[in-house]
Amino acid sequence: MQIVNIAYRSRQPHCQFRNIPVADPATYRLNGRHDKARIDQMTSVSPLRLLVALTLIVGGGILAGQLPQSSQQFIVVIVTGTIALFTVLQDRPAPPLPDPSALERQTRRILYQGRSEAYQDIIDPITDPIMLIRNAKVAAANPAAAQVLGDHIVGEDVRIAIRHPAAADRLANPDAKHTGEPILLVGVGSTDQRWELRIHTLQDGLKLVQLSDRSSRYAAERMRTDFVANASHELRTPLAAIKGFIETLEDPKAGKDDATRARFLKIMYDEADRMQRLIEDLMSLSRIEAEKFELPSDEIDLSELVGEARDFYINSRGKKESDIVVHLPANMPMIHGDRAQLSQVINNLLSNAFKYGKKGTPVTINVAPNKSGTMLYLAISDQGDGIAPEHIPRLTERFYRVDKGRSKSIGGTGLGLAIVKHISERHGGRMEISSEVGRGTTVSVLLPIASPNPGAYHPERSEV
Repeated sequence: MQIVNIAYRSRQPHCQFRNIPVADPATYRLNGRHDKARIDQMTSVSPLRLLVALTLIVGGGILAGQLPQSSQQFIVVIVTGTIALFTVLQDRPAPPLPDPSALERQTRRILYQGRSEAYQDIIDPITDPIMLIRNAKVAAANPAAAQVLGDHIVGEDVRIAIRHPAAADRLANPDAKHTGEPILLVGVGSTDQRWELRIHTLQDGLKLVQLSDRSSRYAAERMRTDFVANASHELRTPLAAIKGFIETLEDPKAGKDDATRARFLKIMYDEADRMQRLIEDLMSLSRIEAEKFELPSDEIDLSELVGEARDFYINSRGKKESDIVVHLPANMPMIHGDRAQLSQVINNLLSNAFKYGKKGTPVTINVAPNKSGTMLYLAISDQGDGIAPEHIPRLTERFYRVDKGRSKSIGGTGLGLAIVKHISERHGGRMEISSEVGRGTTVSVLLPIASPNPGAYHPERSEV
């Protein structure tokens, strides 16, 4: 029974309150059904009793007709009528009251049904997989759980729904104590996914099971661990070489040989230079990541940066003019950018193109706005051996190399494309890689134009 406070206004200037008992809806429904049944039993007459009463009346009338005296007839009619009336109107035993335990079970069943519907309405919008467990069976599940574990899980044993030993031991045991501490599950849904499972105890023996996807967090942790291991390896290798050659030169016999000493010193210089480039790339990558949420605001003419990079390779790296083919639009749009970082993008891509392109083949630089006039397209292509499709998604990972031996022999650090990707993202753009084995590779960077004006740029290009 609940107590409901009802406020009403009287003629007095203040409100008065009365406590009026109001039955719970479930109890009211059960009591109403019981009272209706009792009224039905009280107002209905058994057909058998009616038949007996009619038989007595008819039989009494026949018997009275056969008697000679009217007084005798009257007595017979009165007696049979009284017996018939008594048969119809006699008190029947009151119907038994319902079993209190059965009434309680029925009340609990109604309340549980309403509570389950309320729980379902709550868990459905949640993006994490959520399940309700009762007696080691899945009583309810939200759409996210059905998507990960299957539409068939409702009504199934929880050990079948979540096929993992760590989860089954805790969910199938009704006496297990649950504190909400996370349990790591690997391989649920797919082999690469990692989940944290939490169990919370609710009323009426229900357990709420929550699965939180932690795959991205573990992937980031793995990348960090791999990065530290790879960086340590990349620095340790040249250091070991330098140390070994120093120990060799300490030998008086080796030190007196000018040719040997010169060769060893050249190797030591190259290894030291490799370490310097690696450290510079690591520091550059760290600065770019620190500034990735700061959009550059300077207006940059990309054609100037392309010309500077071309002149550098011709004048300082011994390249011929025919080794670099440049295509620029007739009307170059300006972009917002960091001049030093964009110059680094062009130099990194040119360096890769010359390293992996075939000797004697030109490297092509294409710059043009896209069809909508909102992005500037910078593409640098080589005519090398190309890259197999399975390697392309991983090319922007730090220290990832398709051919480790070749990359180290030509002086690569394994960070060039990672730097290009982060610079592109900092400028609000993106990087794309396309390659065909045996024909070459094209790395493209799309950068937002400072003042987009669709139709203002013409497709004609000038060739430098």
